[in-house]
Amino acid sequence: MSTTTDYTPEELTTLAAAVMLSGMAVSMVDVGVVSTAIEANAMAQEVAGAAKRYPDNAVIQALFSEDAARRAKDQGLKIEVRPEEMKPETAVNTAIDRINAALTILNTKATPEEIQEYKEFIYACADRVANAAGSGLFGAGEKVSPQEAAALDQLRVALEL
Repeated sequence: MSTTTDYTPEELTTLAAAVMLSGMAVSMVDVGVVSTAIEANAMAQEVAGAAKRYPDNAVIQALFSEDAARRAKDQGLKIEVRPEEMKPETAVNTAIDRINAALTILNTKATPEEIQEYKEFIYACADRVANAAGSGLFGAGEKVSPQEAAALDQLRVALEL
C-alpha cells in the first residue's frame, strides 16, 4: 500500500486536481448562478467525506484526510487552473487531461485497488455535482441536464468505469 510520503507535493496536487476539476467540469457544462453554488456545496460535501468512506485507501487519505488538508495548507499547495480551461466547451477535456496525469502517477505508485477506488471516487464526485441541482428556478427541475449527462459519459470512459 502506498503512503503519503510516496508522493511529492506536486504529485498530490495533480491527484487532487483530477478530482476537483472533474466535479467543476460537470458544473461548468451547464452553468446557472444558483445551481453552481448548490453544485459547489455538493462537491465540498463529497470531498469532505472521502477519508471516512475510503479509510483503507492511502491515496484518498493522502489527499483528503484532515492531516492532508492541514499539510496542503501549510505547504501552500494550490490547484492551478486557467480560466480558458474551465469554459463550458473545454472543461471536460481539461478534467480528462488531469485524470490522465493522475493515473500516470498512480500506475507506478498505488495498488490496483487504490487506483480503482480513486477512479470511482472521481466519478462519484462528478455524479454528485450533476445530481445536486436542477436547471429550473433555484435549482429545481430536471437534475441531470443533457450536457451534464454527456460530461459524465465522457468522464466514465476516461476513467474506464
